[in-house]
Amino acid sequence: MRMLLRARMDTHTSNEAIRDGSMGELIQQVVEQLKPEAAYFAALDGGRSCLMVFDMQDPSQMPAICEKFFLSAEAEVELHPVMDLDDLKKGLAALS
Repeated sequence: MRMLLRARMDTHTSNEAIRDGSMGELIQQVVEQLKPEAAYFAALDGGRSCLMVFDMQDPSQMPAICEKFFLSAEAEVELHPVMDLDDLKKGLAALS
């Protein structure tokens, strides 16, 4: 299932991760693990944030995905199922 991951990292913890070089390693590990179709990085709600769209094969992947952000960046993590335009069209067609 296509998922949107939003991770908002704690400022103090991510400052330290940037200083010691581990932030780049964290992002690289997550990108290699998820192979996202899109990845964006922005300041959201006043903090460093990562947004990735990826395919989750099984809900059992959630701990492996989220724990990296929890442990390394003390991040607030959200996972949301999302649709692209083709998925939306298919869903709307099923209503009629």
